[in-house]
Amino acid sequence: MRKSYLAAASCLICVLSAIGQDSTSRAPSSTTLVHLPGKGLAQHPFLYCGEWQNQSVDNQTMYLVRKGKVVWSYTNRKHGELGDCTRMSNGNIVFSRQYGASEVTPDKKIVWNYDAPPNTEIHTAYPMGKDKVLIMQNGSPARLLVLRKSDNHIDLEIDLPTKSPSTHGQFRHVRPTKAGTFLVPHMDFGKVVEYSAEGKELWSVAAPSAWAAIRLDNGNTLISGNGFGYVREVNPHGDTVWEVKADDLPGIHLSTVQEVSRLHNGDTLINNWTASLPLAEQPSTVQLIEITRQKKVVWALRDWKDLGPASSTQLLDEPGVPENGDLER
Repeated sequence: MRKSYLAAASCLICVLSAIGQDSTSRAPSSTTLVHLPGKGLAQHPFLYCGEWQNQSVDNQTMYLVRKGKVVWSYTNRKHGELGDCTRMSNGNIVFSRQYGASEVTPDKKIVWNYDAPPNTEIHTAYPMGKDKVLIMQNGSPARLLVLRKSDNHIDLEIDLPTKSPSTHGQFRHVRPTKAGTFLVPHMDFGKVVEYSAEGKELWSVAAPSAWAAIRLDNGNTLISGNGFGYVREVNPHGDTVWEVKADDLPGIHLSTVQEVSRLHNGDTLINNWTASLPLAEQPSTVQLIEITRQKKVVWALRDWKDLGPASSTQLLDEPGVPENGDLER
């Protein structure tokens, strides 16, 4: 019990320190939607991972949902948050688990594993082809790694600067670009930086408490704002060209925005992590939101019977090969 409480407290401290304010200043909107747009669990088939379920980071579970039902689940029996999950074309899922990263098959066998060294954490695990995985290893020093799965040989290593003395609050979702560079959300510095494979800084933009960043096909960058509750698209000059703020969507409050993705149809999918809210408030909050460019909500998922807080979601009806970066659009 004490271990679960300390882990939960650590995660909440990470959120509050990143936004630089107390939790009362981020209260949910008093108006909540009773009837939500979309078809609930039946809107899309999807892979769903959420951290800090039931106010704990023990026995975290990921889910596959098809035709409105949970058809498969996998529970991580190791202590740690599930924060980054990708289902590859062969059905295997690569995922981070805070103190390491693994790959699990549909029949729930672990076929690849990497344990984080002492005093480090891993919140990025992203497949690069079928044979390699991108890892962001929080620590001192913090290291971006590309590992060869067959033997965990390090094919690429980049040491990255950090500001936070807390390993937990340094980085979340780091992603490769089609140009061979890496987009790194420095959550502790409050900015997103693009690095070359040699570790040279090529581009940066201010982004408070940046959680995730994706290079879009149009050359812009899509960023999520963690406890600041925003989704922002910036152009190569760093100008904001599209943004959704915490209370821009009527009846839906963005609490802590974690993973975001741009869909093939141009919509944006938002993971609204709500585990920092009191337990009594969670059932009334929305976990996933799909919105159009005009900020119209076409799908809002509020399901606390089958699922918990939302950190990472992959829609399985999106075209493309995930391990080839096709879902980064």
